[in-house]
Amino acid sequence: MRLSLHPFERVLPAPRRKARNWLRNERGATAVEFGIVAVPFFLFVMAILGVGLYFFTTNSLEHGAEAAARQIRTGQAQKGALTVGEFKQLVCDEAGTYIDCDKLRVLVQNASSWSGITPDSCLDEDKNLAASTGEADDEIADYTGEASQVVLVTLCYEWDLAKSFKLLKLGKNTDGSGAAVLQAATAFRTEPYS
Repeated sequence: MRLSLHPFERVLPAPRRKARNWLRNERGATAVEFGIVAVPFFLFVMAILGVGLYFFTTNSLEHGAEAAARQIRTGQAQKGALTVGEFKQLVCDEAGTYIDCDKLRVLVQNASSWSGITPDSCLDEDKNLAASTGEADDEIADYTGEASQVVLVTLCYEWDLAKSFKLLKLGKNTDGSGAAVLQAATAFRTEPYS
């Protein structure tokens, strides 16, 4: 005795039956679902890493600025004839070893009152990193003024790791393809150290 087939199986040729069975097959559904979810998930994880590294580097620069500027605030840099290059190295030492000192610019200015300070931009008109204040062998005292002066120390850092996180658009180019320029600053009135 012959078993009767499903009505569609009698009509469909063998290749169509195989295609229909393949479409009904649910093996591998988990792999397909993971493939759909994996790309947004990994993009999200990379964004968290990128933003975390951005804030970590910015915080390190701020710490370096505060710690090194203390030498100026208390008059130790002026009395010790600290040079601009030595001050920059002090900032790098305080900020951490992962800060590339060659990509760091230090801008120092002073005035007798707070209204006399105008913050400098880290980028010039061509969107390049601005030059540091003075030459490396100039004394920092030439830029900090006398005791009881208002001093603004600005650090500009070209952070190359931003090139790895192009989707976050942290870079200095409008498309985010370049290095990010991070800025840290501290303003204070020097102590009456003289």
